Amino acid sequence: MSGGGLPVALLIDGADRPASHGATFTRHGPLGDGPASTAAAASVEDAAAAAEAAQAALPAWAALGPNARRRLLLAAADAMEARAGDFVAAMAAETGASAGWAGFNVHLGASLLREAAALTTQVKGETIPSDRPGCHAMTLRRPAGVVLGIAPWNAPVILGVRAIATPLACGNTVVLKASEHCPATHRLIGTVLQEAGFPAGVVNVLSNAPEDAGAVVAALVRHKAVRRINFTGSTRVGRIIAGLAAQELKPCLLELGGKAPLIVLDDADVEAAVAAAGFGAFMNSGQICMSTERIILQGGIADAFVALFRQKVASLHAADPRQGAAPLGSVVDEATADRIRHLIADARAKGAVVYGEVPATGTLLPAIALDHVTPEMAIYAEESFGPVTTILRAADDEEALRLANDTEYGLTSAVFGRDLARALSVAERIEAGMCHINGATVHDEAQMPFGGTKASGYGRFGGEAGIAEFTELKWLTIDTGTPHWPI
Repeated sequence: MSGGGLPVALLIDGADRPASHGATFTRHGPLGDGPASTAAAASVEDAAAAAEAAQAALPAWAALGPNARRRLLLAAADAMEARAGDFVAAMAAETGASAGWAGFNVHLGASLLREAAALTTQVKGETIPSDRPGCHAMTLRRPAGVVLGIAPWNAPVILGVRAIATPLACGNTVVLKASEHCPATHRLIGTVLQEAGFPAGVVNVLSNAPEDAGAVVAALVRHKAVRRINFTGSTRVGRIIAGLAAQELKPCLLELGGKAPLIVLDDADVEAAVAAAGFGAFMNSGQICMSTERIILQGGIADAFVALFRQKVASLHAADPRQGAAPLGSVVDEATADRIRHLIADARAKGAVVYGEVPATGTLLPAIALDHVTPEMAIYAEESFGPVTTILRAADDEEALRLANDTEYGLTSAVFGRDLARALSVAERIEAGMCHINGATVHDEAQMPFGGTKASGYGRFGGEAGIAEFTELKWLTIDTGTPHWPI
């Protein structure tokens, strides 16, 4: 392949392949110093080949015993950790991620593989009493079939692994569609599974040029072999994929955008709340679906919180992640940086107080906080997905809840307060799939049910909830007596 940067081949039926027409595309990283990767640009024909390879591998993989699948998943976790340096380098080049964020991606990606390994013996049913004498009724969970996983760039190892690990544990085969922003990083996941010894066709990885994404995704969703789809990404694209899946009557698991609130009650530990807000708002330059987008302060502690939070914001500068250990790296591209600058300028023009200095150009953006944000400002409702958060003021618990729920999104949330009964009462009324009391909005563990409500999607990744998403529940009966039939 030509074009420079890391070379990326398709992984189809256990082999590295060029695209069927020989096409490639180049991913230029956000820091403007040449190509980060040059990847095979899959065609619709390549998409069909990947789905057919997965379908051909399905019977043998589904029939493999749980401990054999467990051994392979555990080997993959070890192989991923052994390649940590490769993942860190690829993420820095393709997405501008800091070494700390990339290293955490590898850590949690390996944890997801180990959790999936533990699930192989948990794919189980139950016996159910029958009213028919001599009838033994039970349920079984069977693999759904070929699973299409579509993963984003912002946490590429975590979300790429999450898209396929539990499906593999349940006996499904998979096609992982890589993000156009990080094809080399996502292809490394396929390499790790190859090195672990997964049979040919069980794991397939496709990269595609940005202009071909719609056609490639549609071909995969519509392919008769694909029986489940999971997508993590924007709500806009999620609506499109859900529509395609609905036309084919195929279940779809969606984890989409967020506008996470962190409510700080007037009895909260302010220093602890500031620490959690700083981490939640600015880790990975705010490019996390769980990022703290709205900090809702009750009046009694608002000034004290803001005074400390401004110090936190001032300490979080950005630099090239390949040249040092700055707390923030780059945002993913210049268009993202420009959109964030526009949101800040709009809020400032409408009366927001800006904490932090915004550079006029470039993708290295420091932490920024906007105080006294109102609904007239675009950032009040729009997901920023960058190193900027907003501060709102509430008189009491009810107003704090009204502000927290005044959004189309409902992924995650947090509440800080010393009175745990009160904090729990508030947490239960936040319209979100997850809430953390005295913790950050950014919190993910491999065994937990992860997902949202409203425009943040539906379905759950993680643990036993993930098993239900990627298997078919089958009712089975055995008659040991002599049934009486009415005719």
